[in-house]
Amino acid sequence: MGLCHMTIEEENKALVRKFIKSYNERNLAAFDEIVAPDYYDHTHQQKGREAFKQLFTLAFDAFPDWYENIEDIIAEGDQVWVRVLATGTHSGDWTHFGAHFPATGKKLKMRMVFNWRIKNGKFVEGGEVDDQTDFLKQLGALEYTEQGKKLLQE
Repeated sequence: MGLCHMTIEEENKALVRKFIKSYNERNLAAFDEIVAPDYYDHTHQQKGREAFKQLFTLAFDAFPDWYENIEDIIAEGDQVWVRVLATGTHSGDWTHFGAHFPATGKKLKMRMVFNWRIKNGKFVEGGEVDDQTDFLKQLGALEYTEQGKKLLQE
């Protein structure tokens, strides 16, 4: 009987699962083995694993119970896309893209899609797509106009 070998896509999906499990467990030390030192984050337009780790540290201060549940995961070549349902309580201060949001105690829920490129078993670049408008509305930082409420049937 021969050994079963995982494809590169299966290995990459396993790495993404390990990454999400690590930050769900607040194990940022695992980033050192998963994320390349010169990782590039397209969403925040910054380079470096330490800067990437810092984003999670800030997020966990603001949302200590933040948790991401994987809903779908797709891999092709050196790319992995994953869709998660994230939940958390805004119980600490949050600064995002230069705006400051004091703790509200509100429970938030949002779907996010991440894309990572993996080389030699490490994330080398990535980014995310999410609904910032809905996120800010849940925080109470954004109100729709009357026209917007009618349009979106609020």
